[in-house]
Parts: sequence; C-alpha cells; structure tokens
Amino acid sequence: MKFIIVDNHSGKNRSFSANGLALGFIITGLMGIPLFIGIASYFYGLGEAGLNDQLVGKWREVLYAQQNEVAEAKADAQSRLEAGATRLANLQARIVRLDALGDRLISVAKLGEGEFDFSQPPALGGPLKEAKDLDSAPPDYIKRLGQLSEEIDSREQQLFILETLLVSRKIQNELFIAGRPVEKGWMSSRFGARNDPFTGKRAWHTGVDFAGKEGSNVIAVAAGVVVYSGSRSGFGKVVEINHGSGFTTLYGHHKKNLVNVGDIVKKGHVVGLMGSSGRSTGPHVHFEVYKNGRTVDPSSYIHRASR
Repeated sequence: MKFIIVDNHSGKNRSFSANGLALGFIITGLMGIPLFIGIASYFYGLGEAGLNDQLVGKWREVLYAQQNEVAEAKADAQSRLEAGATRLANLQARIVRLDALGDRLISVAKLGEGEFDFSQPPALGGPLKEAKDLDSAPPDYIKRLGQLSEEIDSREQQLFILETLLVSRKIQNELFIAGRPVEKGWMSSRFGARNDPFTGKRAWHTGVDFAGKEGSNVIAVAAGVVVYSGSRSGFGKVVEINHGSGFTTLYGHHKKNLVNVGDIVKKGHVVGLMGSSGRSTGPHVHFEVYKNGRTVDPSSYIHRASR
C-alpha cells in the first residue's frame, strides 16, 4: 500500500509504501494509544486515591490523639475541681470549729464584748495595685480558697493571742495569794500583839495560827517555788514558798514536810502535815506572809476571794 504525505508549507508531496505486515503494526499502534492513555489514567487514579487514604489515616491519628488529650485534660480538670471542692468544705468546717472554740474560750475567760470577735471577717487593706501581668482571673472557688485561708490565719492569730492571755491570767491567778493554808481547821491566833502562850507576857505574833487535827493537810495559798524545807528554831518543821513579785509565804510546826527545795507547787498543793513541832502547845500551822522581806498581816490575803 502507498501513502502520500502533503507538506502545507512547501507544498511538496512525499510518499512511501508499506506492506501488509507494516500496515498492521501501524494500525495496531494507533489503536493502542487510546488504550494506553486509558490504562495510565486508571493507574494514576489508583495512586492518587491511595495517597488520599494515607492522608486521611494520618489525620485520623492526629484527631484521635487530640481527642485523648482533651479527655485527659477534662478528667484532670474534673479531679482538680473535686479536690478543690473537698478542700473548700474542709476549710469551712475548720473555720466553724475555730469560731466555736474561740467563742467558748471568750465565754470562759469572761472577756468584754468586742475584744475578740470571731464572727467578723479579718480586716484587710492596702494600696490598690492592678495585676496587669495576670493573663486571666482565677476561678471563683480558687478565690474562695484564698479567702478561707486568710480567715483561718486570722482566727489562729486571735486564738494564739487569746491563749496567751488566758495562760497569763491563769498564772496570775495561781500566784495570787488568797485563802486559808488548811483544808480543815480554825484560826486560833491572829497577827499582831498577843500574850505569849508560854510566858504570858505581851509579845508580837508575826503570823496567824490555824489549829486542827494532827496529820491534816497544810496547803499552799498560791503557786510558787519552794525555797526552804527543813527545821528552823521556834518553827519546827517549816516550808517556805516564793511566789514572785516580792511575796513569800511560810508554813510552820509541821509533823512532816511533803515538799523539797526547788519544787514547783500550785495553789492548793499539799506542802506538809499539821503537827506540833518546834515551840508549840498543840497541833496547828503557823502561817506568815512576807512582802519584800517584811511580814504583813495575812488576814487580808486569807479573807480575799481567789481569782
């Protein structure tokens, strides 16, 4: 078969011949071009779809990871919120207990109204300084936790001051000389001039005498430190207690002393047993009060009310 090709530019014709076999190849080739394009397009589409599937898979992995992070953050926030709520309730309960304790102490101490008031919030103040550096305000429950912490600190300071006051008052009450030096007995001789029981002559009695049953308790009229416990001329077995502030008391004619030098005694502590040692006509306790080293009439201390 003969083929003629015309050149549009030169106008010349070219011809060539092809046998049957060559012609078959040419026709097959021309028919195979569309098929090749179709097959190539098909496989290209498959490649693009596979790439899209990989991207979707990656996106799903990232999405699942973010979902897990959000869930964990939410659970953590919920846990923190519950813990904060629990702490808030505990702080509120603690304040209630502190207020009740404070009110009870005030009642027991018989303090004046307004001196300690646990029902009032703590007084606060100071210059205004805006917190511009803060990115955001804390949640309300966080603020409330801070307020409760400040209230508790205030209550604890008040209770500390109140405790100090009560301890000081208790110490003062303990050191306050008042009452009789015996649990049972009667005053048998007063302070001052009297007839001496042995000579019958006028003599000066430096204390008061309380008579009673031999072996009965002799007690301290105030708290203090034992500065002497032993025998002394005229007094027999005697105990002397220093109460501070220049005051000392003396207890004489004991059958037996029950304290030693250096002992700390409280008001009402038994310091000896009533006897008749020394210059004595019978079982009694000779009681003296010293103020700045000089004897004073014990009657005013014996008859005044204890604090």
